[in-house]
Amino acid sequence: MIILEFKAYGKKTQYSAIDEAIRTVKFIRNSCIRLWLDNKGTGKYDLSKYCKVLAKQFPFANELNSSARQAASERAWSSIARFYDNCKKKVPGKKGFPKFQKRGRSVEYKQSGWKLSPDKKSITFTDKKEIGKLKLKGTWDLWRFEKKQIKRVRIVCRADGYYVQFCVSVDVNEELESTGKTIGLDVGLKDFYTDSDGNTEPNPRFYRTGEKRLKFYQRRVSRRKKGSANRKKAIDRLGRQHLRISRQREEHAKRLARCVIWSNDLVAYEDLRVRNLVKNHCLAKSINDAGWYQFRKWLEHFGTKFGRITVAVNPAYTSQNCSQCGEVVTKSLSTRTHTCKCGCQLDRDHNAAINILKRALSTVGHTGTRIHDLNALGDLSSTLPDSGLVEQDGSLSKESPSF
Repeated sequence: MIILEFKAYGKKTQYSAIDEAIRTVKFIRNSCIRLWLDNKGTGKYDLSKYCKVLAKQFPFANELNSSARQAASERAWSSIARFYDNCKKKVPGKKGFPKFQKRGRSVEYKQSGWKLSPDKKSITFTDKKEIGKLKLKGTWDLWRFEKKQIKRVRIVCRADGYYVQFCVSVDVNEELESTGKTIGLDVGLKDFYTDSDGNTEPNPRFYRTGEKRLKFYQRRVSRRKKGSANRKKAIDRLGRQHLRISRQREEHAKRLARCVIWSNDLVAYEDLRVRNLVKNHCLAKSINDAGWYQFRKWLEHFGTKFGRITVAVNPAYTSQNCSQCGEVVTKSLSTRTHTCKCGCQLDRDHNAAINILKRALSTVGHTGTRIHDLNALGDLSSTLPDSGLVEQDGSLSKESPSF
């Protein structure tokens, strides 16, 4: 699956209709959560049937397309199923108990409730919410795909406007010539990563760079009167700045991961738990700003697409063990040079990268390790609260138009 995203343009009345549809989705999702809380043993199909009951009771719910109502109930069940899975796996700490949604950001249609124009430059939503016809602007060639390949259509509200996403079922596998190279990557804060050949990639620190502007816009919000139109404008401007930083980080991780996958037949990296790492309050902001999760996500996506091997290894003692003799050389985080009695003297991260590659080559069973539920999604520092779509977009991939 890939996601094709277009900017949507319409009138103010259409934007108001989209907001109303999003509020209806939030109402249905929260109602399904309430049904599950009040009735023990409620399952996925019970929530699906409950959508029809809500449509009969509330006229505004009946105005929304039936497939969009079903998608809302599926969102509710996905949060419940995740909670059950975490309990069965005995995940330490919080299990992610389903919560009521405060702010909705999207409405999702399946294969009904919408119609593309013949030139595929506009889309019309045909339910009773009266969203109507929206113009689409983007660099993707939507005309290349048939309508039956489009499995879902989602309208997303962001700080800089409204977007329409198309979930397209398409084979993205491509063949690349073998390079005969293997590489181990050690991600860090000083450098974005250091590979087993000793090469480093600088850490761009997008959030740190844009923090001055963020503080400026945040002060503007604080000075405005609560509930006023000027305060809303200031909040929108702050949100656009957060969104810009988030996009910079995502695009950097995407392009870097593609280059790494193209250049190597096997890529090894640490199986980090970002959720645990950000508990260190001294380093939490820098860890979130680095974007290790995005980088790993795109490494695995491009590894699958181009037929490369990606291996996630246990990060324990990769920095402490000597890459030459294997002896444990204890060092603090501030010690940046690895020095061993055997005469091996390397940069700390270079030594760790070599150890990561050795572990990957010796543990073939880890090949293809994925980042589904065990890894934390801790990289949300540059988005406003509840403004991301990590939960909804986690199983899909959206590549840059230039690729």
